[in-house]
Amino acid sequence: MQLKFLAVVLFFFGSLGWAAQAYAYTQVMSLPEVIEQAQTHNPQVRGTRYRWESAQHQILQNYYPADPIFSYLNSDSPRFPLGGQEGLENFNFSQSFQFPGKGWLQGTQAKRSAEIARLTYAAALRDVKAQAETGYYQLQLDEALIDLFTENVANLEQVQKVTQIAYAANQVTQGDFINGQFALEADRETLRQQRVTVANDKTTLDVLLNRGPDEPLEVDRNLNLGTFETPLDAIIARAVTSRQEILETALTEKNQSTALTLANLEYAPDYTITIGYDHWIIQSFAPTPNNTKDWNFTLAWNVPLYFPAKNEDIRRARNDLNAAREDLDSIRVQTAGNVTSLYRQILRSRETALLYRNTLIPLAHQAFEVMLIAYQGGKVDFITLISAFRQESDSRAAYLQAVNALLAGKVAIEQAAGGDLQ
Repeated sequence: MQLKFLAVVLFFFGSLGWAAQAYAYTQVMSLPEVIEQAQTHNPQVRGTRYRWESAQHQILQNYYPADPIFSYLNSDSPRFPLGGQEGLENFNFSQSFQFPGKGWLQGTQAKRSAEIARLTYAAALRDVKAQAETGYYQLQLDEALIDLFTENVANLEQVQKVTQIAYAANQVTQGDFINGQFALEADRETLRQQRVTVANDKTTLDVLLNRGPDEPLEVDRNLNLGTFETPLDAIIARAVTSRQEILETALTEKNQSTALTLANLEYAPDYTITIGYDHWIIQSFAPTPNNTKDWNFTLAWNVPLYFPAKNEDIRRARNDLNAAREDLDSIRVQTAGNVTSLYRQILRSRETALLYRNTLIPLAHQAFEVMLIAYQGGKVDFITLISAFRQESDSRAAYLQAVNALLAGKVAIEQAAGGDLQ
């Protein structure tokens, strides 16, 4: 009996835990929560962070010379190498060095490459934030369209009832009843398709958050027009100085300038220092019978004999530098143009949204109500009534599209500017 009671208790609390977990998964996620999860869990963002950390660990090696070389020579052994009774033992320690300054320049390049990797990571954070915002707003739009299509179905059901009553009283033709039924079924199909669209929107967000494609996800349904008061000149100035791609290209230009310096330094000789110690086991092999041990010193450096190849390296580095400068100018001009176009579109979308919200939607709704009453009184035909209905529906959909375009434009212009504008 006690075992049964314990099992019931465990099952009860387990069910509570499962229910709490299910509630946590289905509760409404705010936009900041979606952005935070995307920036934390998205694999692409995490990958760019690891590449940045990897680049940071590639700096120090450039300041150190190559590993030294220690060599041991066993010479003139009468039997076989290392067989004992050798005639000569030689010990050498060799260290290669680059011409002074090359290592420092290479380390500077590595620092800039690590900074480029950091900017790439920052750009990945920025882009995944933009994707999260765009996906969030698209889901808001499509769920609002579900509400609209649901209301459309309800209105058409009302219209169909009116048509059925009028047809039963021989006030309208059967064609009006058939057309009304067709419009109702078509909008029901549109509603079913829109539910699939919303499910796909949620899957897109789930994938961005690195979750399962069918995990429950709910978002705030409120659409906010907001304001956009940042001047265009301020946005352009922010973009050309702070956008990650521009900063990356500027660092690439500096690295190409350093590469040109290093190409010129190929004529500067690298050198190797070797210190050796000789020990003659057989005295007669030594330079003198009483001098069986000695030291030697070697200094070697490369001679730029194949200078035509080095000249080609210099020309290549100069062309790479010129290309990097052109790339920097190009991305600055493109960024300014992109920001300007987005800014105009944002203002236009906001004006459109306000026009539909404050003027066109109320007028269209009023027209539909008037036409519905007029149709019941036989003053207008069914085509006029359906046209008024479609006009109201289309105006509400156009308003939602304008709001979505406004929000997407704000996301895009912040992405082009390299980060938040407020």
